[in-house]
Amino acid sequence: MILNLKGHLAMFGANLTWGLMSPIVKLVLASGVVAPMLLVDFRMAGAAVLFWITSLFLPHEHVPARDKLLLCGAGMLGILLNQGCFILGVSMTTPSEASLVTTTMPMWVMLLAWLILREPISLKKAGGIAIGASGALILMLGSPSQSVGASNPLLGDIIVLTAQLCFALYLTLYRNFIRRYSLVTLMKWMFLAASVLSLPVSVPVVTATDWSAISAVEWGGIAAVVLFATYLAYICVMTGQKLLRPTVVGIYNYLQPVVATAVGITLGIDRFTLPKGIAVVLIFSGVWLVTSSRSLESDRAGK
Repeated sequence: MILNLKGHLAMFGANLTWGLMSPIVKLVLASGVVAPMLLVDFRMAGAAVLFWITSLFLPHEHVPARDKLLLCGAGMLGILLNQGCFILGVSMTTPSEASLVTTTMPMWVMLLAWLILREPISLKKAGGIAIGASGALILMLGSPSQSVGASNPLLGDIIVLTAQLCFALYLTLYRNFIRRYSLVTLMKWMFLAASVLSLPVSVPVVTATDWSAISAVEWGGIAAVVLFATYLAYICVMTGQKLLRPTVVGIYNYLQPVVATAVGITLGIDRFTLPKGIAVVLIFSGVWLVTSSRSLESDRAGK
């Protein structure tokens, strides 16, 4: 019972921080001083430093040179493209819509596993994918051209969806590989690789930033994204995956859009509409059908 409670608290904490991340990112980027790519740089480099420090207190895991090269590819898909597209997309759409799109992750993993690995898809899974995808389409195509706090909600939703597809592709292509090492070992190398690979794009953004114009509130938001929504969230997910059944882990994804919507509406940077409500029902129903499948594996719960 105590272990289950620990697992539930860990998953609640991870998805609470991920739900809060969308409105926090929106606020950090609102002034235009902090560019989306700069926030991505902070998240990648900051998490890399924290995971490398953490690894100093854990048993050493040797990573051969070949596997380090594979981790570079994993870092490109699972971190650089995933987080870069997510933050860029959030800057264009509303926090609640971005969080709703992220809940489609299990469906894309299932679909890519079928296309690439030829894993069978049951009628229940196929139905869940179809229902969830229709919800995502309604959410994106039904967004008004000028939503509260959204400069281009359609494009933003598509870019956030691209982030989920990149992470789903990472999970599919690297499924067996990522099981060789602990989460901390994977994260320290992947975040480091992503930080290095982003340098050609990051250097011009860093040099063009007016650092003196970044407010204390924006620095606080950046710190929250790095420490809570990245570093601690990944640790919480690792803990939850070890103590809870995969379907229970997946259900906690539903907390993200609820939190993001509530905070976004409270701050006046989001609003709830009828198309969004219909999309919520369809996406949640589709993801529930997929995650309730007995063959769904625990590596679906990522961000």
